[in-house]
Amino acid sequence: MGVVFGGRSGEHEVSVRSAASIYRALDKNKYEVELLGVDKNGRWRLVNSRWLLADSSMKALPNGDKSLVFQETKLDVIFPIIHGTYGEDGSLQGLLELMDVAYVGAGVLGSAVGMDKDVQKRLLMQAGIPVANFQVIKDIKMTKKLRLKYPVFVKPVNMGSSVGVTKVNEEIKLIKAIKDAFRYDTKVIVEEEVKGREIEVSVLGNDNPVASVPGEVITRGHEFYDYGAKYIDENGAELKIPARLTKKQVSGIQKLAIRAFKVLECSGMARADMFMRPNGELVINEINTLPGFTSISMYPKLWEASGLPYSKLLDKLISLAVEKKRQKDRLKRSYS
Repeated sequence: MGVVFGGRSGEHEVSVRSAASIYRALDKNKYEVELLGVDKNGRWRLVNSRWLLADSSMKALPNGDKSLVFQETKLDVIFPIIHGTYGEDGSLQGLLELMDVAYVGAGVLGSAVGMDKDVQKRLLMQAGIPVANFQVIKDIKMTKKLRLKYPVFVKPVNMGSSVGVTKVNEEIKLIKAIKDAFRYDTKVIVEEEVKGREIEVSVLGNDNPVASVPGEVITRGHEFYDYGAKYIDENGAELKIPARLTKKQVSGIQKLAIRAFKVLECSGMARADMFMRPNGELVINEINTLPGFTSISMYPKLWEASGLPYSKLLDKLISLAVEKKRQKDRLKRSYS
């Protein structure tokens, strides 16, 4: 099997850390693992495991002048763990479909709508799933037409890990935040703040997905759960796993997560991020189809708390990938 990581997005370093955790946990007696790294120039190469495991700091693949060319793959299954653009947005999944290889996670459609916060929210709204009030900005001039209450969050539409995200408390700082988000994407989303508890839940499966116990993110010393709180500041956030919730609240969170997973045509895995207002109302923030996969990331930790340890979770994801590929292989490819 192959683990594909790195990539050209602002989440490159996070992807490297996810890949290192996955490689450590894979049963080497069961899997013959090839590490396929994509540098920031988009070049592919085989990566030595010693480099990947050398330290736990945030690091990037060195850029090279040669690229790995795929003529024929002998890999049975691929675990793509490139977060963000060119990896989580359906483009890599499309390549893997063309290669006719099984791969972990959502397909082309689920990955694309899961990555695009604008399209994702419109689909969720159409299905009657509550989301925060938002507007999409495609040109800086559109800022004059913004009709949202402060504070707001400004985000690149196609980006994760809180890269390029700014909390804006007053209009005078809005233009700067939008310009910063435009550094990462051609489309920017502005959302009203939802006051409440920040809840995350992991979803696993294909046609019959199941949800983990929910967890809660409590930010410490940061205005919100930003990139620094997630990956740099060890004390930037407290993760309560499981979250302190009633059985009724847990059931409601799990059902909403599974419903959103299905609406967005997800498969394999996803992490559902949502807010719980003081009155108990749930609001979906976003569905993440390739969540962080380090040993301390929320997705695997929630499953560990649900009774499924990291290595067994990887086994399950790989089996789901093979199952999905077998379903597609039964389809007819010609008409007669």
